[in-house]
Amino acid sequence: MPNQQTRTARLEARISPDMLSIVKRAAEIQGRSVSDFVVSAAQEAAQRTIEETAIIRLSIEDQQALMEAILNPPEPNDALRKAAAAYKRLISESR
Repeated sequence: MPNQQTRTARLEARISPDMLSIVKRAAEIQGRSVSDFVVSAAQEAAQRTIEETAIIRLSIEDQQALMEAILNPPEPNDALRKAAAAYKRLISESR
């Protein structure tokens, strides 16, 4: 959590009185200010969201299919060969 001296941005939100009561109560339980509690909760939620998009979860069957494709890749088809040739042309033309 950044200290007070490094805080330069302001975030505002409108919430219902009932939600404010819940947030105040939770902040009290943790012995924190409402502001610190909200910032910490937002940071944790943001980090969790980012991590969820960075981690790929696969079923056992999908894990096996992925490993099979990595260990025994199929031969390139015509579309892949054309794409590779186009890529090589593009790269050589940009030099």
